Amino acid sequence: MPKFFGLGAEDYDRIYSDRELFSRILKLFKPHRRSMTIVIIFITLSSITYGMIPYLMSLIIKQLEGPSSTSVLIFFIINLFILNSLGFIFNYVNRRQGNRMVYRVCYNLRRQTNLRVLEQDLSFFDKFPTGKIVSRINSDGQKFGGSVTLVTELIASFLIFFIVFIPMLLVSPLLTGIFMLMIPIVFLFAISFRKVARKKSLYGQRSLAQVNAFVQESMAGIQIIKSFRQEKSQFSTFQAINNQSFKVNMSRALFLNILFPSLDILIAVLYALLIFFGGNFIVQGTLDAGDIYLFLQSSLLLFEPLLQMASFWPQFQDGMSAAERIFALQDSQSYIKQGDYVIEKIKGEIEFANLEFGYSSEKPVFKDFNLKIQPGETIAIVGHTGAGKSSLTKVLLRLYEYQSGDVRVDGHNIRDISLKEFRQQIGFIPQTPFLWADTIENNVKYGSLNATRDQVIEAINQTGGIKWVNNLDNGLETYILERGKVLSMGQRQLIVFARVLLQNPSILILDEATASVDPFTELKIQEAMEKVMQARTTIIIAHRLTTVKNVDRIIVLDHGKIVEEGNHENLMNKKGYYARLYNTYFRHQSYEFLSTIKHKKE
Repeated sequence: MPKFFGLGAEDYDRIYSDRELFSRILKLFKPHRRSMTIVIIFITLSSITYGMIPYLMSLIIKQLEGPSSTSVLIFFIINLFILNSLGFIFNYVNRRQGNRMVYRVCYNLRRQTNLRVLEQDLSFFDKFPTGKIVSRINSDGQKFGGSVTLVTELIASFLIFFIVFIPMLLVSPLLTGIFMLMIPIVFLFAISFRKVARKKSLYGQRSLAQVNAFVQESMAGIQIIKSFRQEKSQFSTFQAINNQSFKVNMSRALFLNILFPSLDILIAVLYALLIFFGGNFIVQGTLDAGDIYLFLQSSLLLFEPLLQMASFWPQFQDGMSAAERIFALQDSQSYIKQGDYVIEKIKGEIEFANLEFGYSSEKPVFKDFNLKIQPGETIAIVGHTGAGKSSLTKVLLRLYEYQSGDVRVDGHNIRDISLKEFRQQIGFIPQTPFLWADTIENNVKYGSLNATRDQVIEAINQTGGIKWVNNLDNGLETYILERGKVLSMGQRQLIVFARVLLQNPSILILDEATASVDPFTELKIQEAMEKVMQARTTIIIAHRLTTVKNVDRIIVLDHGKIVEEGNHENLMNKKGYYARLYNTYFRHQSYEFLSTIKHKKE
């Protein structure tokens, strides 16, 4: 195996023994026992009917060799037609029921894996590319389903093997013995490729995941690629990754190209031996043409499971390595701790006590951090980039687990509170508004799925009026593209504000947008913020002058420590860290102009 880059195992990957894998797979099929029973019954019936066909054909040939009536011949032909028809029906029912069972298992497997991924904390997505995770859920799930279908086909082939073996033994024990001598050779040859097949399958799946991850990242950053004129550079990188995927799959194809011709040679040798000894028996008068036909035709049916087993191992190992990757994703550890305590209605008191948190143990963001926020208080967190502003809100939102200390809400440690119930009472407005490829109405209802249309309209009205929505072609039913591409930045922000208003949280976390908008939209956003912040505890990562001037308290952070706190006037009078920060970031903003516009509007 040549050296390839980026195809190593992820940190959460683990090696499962065959016993562990089979045990997990059987659990997936446990709810489908009825379907499995039907499949086994019809596989057996199908195998019996197809296995009897060579014997019936040999009887027809024997009838043709000697004197026989037309009626007897017609009787055999009718029976042959009936057997083939029954075989078709049994095989159809088996495949239909088997495919339905496999699809259901794969559906549940993808559903369980996707749910597990959604339950992960943000640190998981910081470490592992999204495209590779998507590949595990989709591509690996599909390969696993394909290998399960192969298992049912292999079972059918082995049933036919045992059904035709008895007539062969009765016809010629010697020829049967010659055939049986070849079985261990073919079997051992196929088995010997098992480990190599598993390894090559893993490399193939990882290379596909790498391609998916890169393409997904490129599509997400297409505007940046074009802005910096990096189309050629991006394509060159893709070429390298795609070329590696090609080489990995060519290596696997070469492996299969060696395997199958080698099996063909073994089977050709076996056939030559059978024809040589069978021909001698005909010359000696020991066997007739019907017996030889029965033997050769049965041999073809017996070769099928052997050939399938040889081809089965690489594909089966594809499925096993896919299952291993999916189970590893399902078993990946989540670091967020949560209890089952439910606070019916959060008042909004928040306390960080001796908090220690870092994205890695080597570089703590907060160490012995203390801050208390009163119910209904509005605070603005300011500081240079990297001061810890966003990190503080991520800890409160339970997106990351903190290492030590306490974070309490209404006196309760947030680790003891039910995560679902807790987040239901916290509203979050990100710096870059995120909208789904859906209608405007459904985007507003995202956090309150049971809300009525009237409630949606009321929420939008509170954030600046619904007039701009009604001016769109389909109003609330307007379908917006991925991330709201058809809307302006200001319109996206207003939809997100309406979403939070509809949720009616007790605590609001607002990471102000830094994107520039026109003064009138800016005014609407300010008014929407005032509506959203009413009667609830609010934490704002502030980037606007209007915000820092109107909050109850400003918290000034520097490298994870509170260096100053107070209101705008007091902090400006101190002429300390905040005053310098103000002169750097806030002073240029036209607060007076916005105020003038507001007065003119009134």
